[in-house]
Amino acid sequence: MIWGQMLRKGNTRILRPFEFEQLLESIPKVDYKTMFEALLFSGMRYSEFKNLNNHPKLFNGRSIYVKSTKTKARQVDRYVKLNAYGKTAIRYFLQSDLTPPCQPNWIDDLNRWAKYAELETDEEGRYLMGCKTSRKTWESWLITTFPEKIFNICMSQGHTELTSLRHYANLDFTEHDKEDMKKYVEGWG
Repeated sequence: MIWGQMLRKGNTRILRPFEFEQLLESIPKVDYKTMFEALLFSGMRYSEFKNLNNHPKLFNGRSIYVKSTKTKARQVDRYVKLNAYGKTAIRYFLQSDLTPPCQPNWIDDLNRWAKYAELETDEEGRYLMGCKTSRKTWESWLITTFPEKIFNICMSQGHTELTSLRHYANLDFTEHDKEDMKKYVEGWG
């Protein structure tokens, strides 16, 4: 474990690949593992993900149609691009009977599982797991692996290039992290 190397943006943790694997192993129920993978490998906002659960036809087998609920959204609608991991995770999640819990419960679950996984905490003993962890992790992995695809990443995530560069580029991932990311992001876009 790399102690003292927690990646974060503000109060949101960004997972390294080994932390994702440790966390996934610590989630006790298969449906919740599937939900976590679907959130991570789609990079969707939690509210968008809950909407997908209510309207599974938004997933066409290749991508997910998202209509923005943000009043000042620059993109009114978009398609979330998925690779093989994302397609599989979304399919499995939509076939499960799980309804995503309310955000505070999901955050509590993530932090409890982070404790089980023995993930590093910040200086105040917090795991900094939240609804944005999976989204920020995914976009960071994509930008780190595919800097030449920044425009496509932004379109899929619903961000401007400036937002993506400001928040997700130039994170302190190790070479080992970057190598491990490749297996998860392979085939994206």
